[in-house]
Amino acid sequence: MKHLTKESIVQMDKISKLNLINSCTGYKSANLIATKSIDGDTNVAVFSSITHLGSSPALIGFIMRPTTVPRDTYKNIMETGYFTVNHITVDMIADAHHTSANYDTGVSEFDKTNLVEEYKDNFPIPFVKGSPVQLYCKFVNEYYIKENDTIHVIASIEHLFFEEELQHKDSWLQLDKANVITLNGLDGYCLPKLVDRFKYARKDQPTASFFE
Repeated sequence: MKHLTKESIVQMDKISKLNLINSCTGYKSANLIATKSIDGDTNVAVFSSITHLGSSPALIGFIMRPTTVPRDTYKNIMETGYFTVNHITVDMIADAHHTSANYDTGVSEFDKTNLVEEYKDNFPIPFVKGSPVQLYCKFVNEYYIKENDTIHVIASIEHLFFEEELQHKDSWLQLDKANVITLNGLDGYCLPKLVDRFKYARKDQPTASFFE
C-alpha cells in the first residue's frame, strides 16, 4: 500500500493534490443547486458537499468555497433565502458537470446546457426537470470556517418531491432505482447499486437484513 505523508502531499502540484484529496475521503453526494437572483436571473451548479444534518428539524448543509471570487449560488441564496437541491441521474452527468464552468454573473447555466428549469405551484425558485428527488430549501444559518476560508451553509427542507416508486413502506428512498449518481473526487461520476439494507443494530444480536 502506498504511503504519503502530510509533507509529501503539500509538495504535490496543485491538480494532483486536488484530485488526490478530493477522492481519498470516499464517494460523495452529487446534486444540482438551483437558485434565482432578485433580478430574476437563474443559476444552477453542481455540488458534492451536501450532507444530512438532522431529521427533526429536517436540515441539510453544504460547503461554499471562498467568496473572494463571485459565487452566484451564494449571492442568490443570500438575496432570496431559498434554493432547490436536485439529484443527478446518469443521463444528466455531462450537463451537470458543465455547470462547473466559470460563466459570468447573469449567465444562466440552464441556457448553456440541456438542463431545463421546472417550476412547481407558486415556488419562485426553479427545480431541475427530470430530477427524481427534489428539495425546496430555506437558508437558516452560516458558519465561517477560518481554516480554509469556506462557509458552511445550513438550510431547512421546506418541501420534498420524489418519484413514488422509490419509496419503501418505512419511507426509505431507494435511490438506485432512479439511477441517481454519486461523485468520486471532483469529476468521477459513478452509478451506485444497492447491496443490502440492515435493520437497526443492537448489541450482542446478529446483523439482520431487511431483505431476509
